[in-house]
Amino acid sequence: MKIMFIGDVAGSPGRDMVQHYLPKLKEKHRPHITIINGENAASGKGITEKIYKQFLEWGAQVVTMGNHTWDKREIFEFIDDAKNMIRPANFPEGTPGKGLKFVNLNGSEIAVINMQGRTFLPALDDPFRKMDELIEEAKKRTSIIFVDFHAEATSEKQAMGWYLDGRVSAVVGTHTHTQTADDRILPQGTAYITDVGMTGPYDSILGMEKEAVMKKFLTSLPVRFEIDTKGRTQLNGFLVTIDDKTGKATKVERILINDDHPFFG
Repeated sequence: MKIMFIGDVAGSPGRDMVQHYLPKLKEKHRPHITIINGENAASGKGITEKIYKQFLEWGAQVVTMGNHTWDKREIFEFIDDAKNMIRPANFPEGTPGKGLKFVNLNGSEIAVINMQGRTFLPALDDPFRKMDELIEEAKKRTSIIFVDFHAEATSEKQAMGWYLDGRVSAVVGTHTHTQTADDRILPQGTAYITDVGMTGPYDSILGMEKEAVMKKFLTSLPVRFEIDTKGRTQLNGFLVTIDDKTGKATKVERILINDDHPFFG
């Protein structure tokens, strides 16, 4: 079983990269399921129904979210009908949407869980305890469990990886927009990476125009951040191969496409 994950898609540059490269990546790697983090897909903050449907048309089976889930007001109009979208499961009870999705593939099921960290982010329910709850639910149906942990602090992400080692198939970090080089399989069989990275502007600061971010640091004055739509682009992703019977990872591979790391199909 191969699962391909595309890291935080930022604005139209990120969407263009997904549209262009996703078919090529699927042809090369032959994943059984493709997951996209889309919480920054609409101008860098939030997602629209049109973009959500585009991701599905382009080949994604699940779209995950994060702390920018609610930034586009229209999401309240479609999230409960968006069967292939999940938002962090540790939002308070009664919040629209869901945090766990089962995907059926020729009789086999994959559970995909979205969770958000609490360090340097808004205080939500305890992600560790919520993971215990959802793993128990998922294990009733499948041994293959994939987790998108949307969190700021490296330590919190690593803690979640070790906490879930041997209990889920993969824990991938999102949110910080910079791909880390610590991809590995933990001792009990869980694939792990602290951050998959961002799909979007390459000559930017976390996807935003460099000048505005530098001005913020230089002056400490309020600055409006905008997605950089003028420069080069990149795609960051993660590929994990999983044993269908045990649910344990057997191989991991980082995906990095930019002008310094060209794609070879």
